[in-house]
Amino acid sequence: WFPEKPFKGSGYRCIRINHKMDPIISKAASQIGLSLPQLYQLLPSELTLWVDPYEVSYRIGEDGSICVLYEATATKPVSSYGMLTCKNQMMLGRTSPSKNYIMTVS
Repeated sequence: WFPEKPFKGSGYRCIRINHKMDPIISKAASQIGLSLPQLYQLLPSELTLWVDPYEVSYRIGEDGSICVLYEATATKPVSSYGMLTCKNQMMLGRTSPSKNYIMTVS
């Protein structure tokens, strides 16, 4: 599908809400104290979230546009993290500062 990005769309994880809640989202919500009715109020009734290496994208509705939520570029593997802090380890592979995104539902 994407010759320049062979791992894109390879189905590493697809989270789907299609009038039925994805069990992973339900579990995470209950762990932070959200009930299922609250979750249905917060999220659209049709949402697809694709998690691929270096990219997270989503679509609201069956006919909605696909939007990129997060994108990074691949880097060479690091053989040893040495004395890197957790924050620095998380920053590995980023080419720019993190961006804040807001997903709104109407």
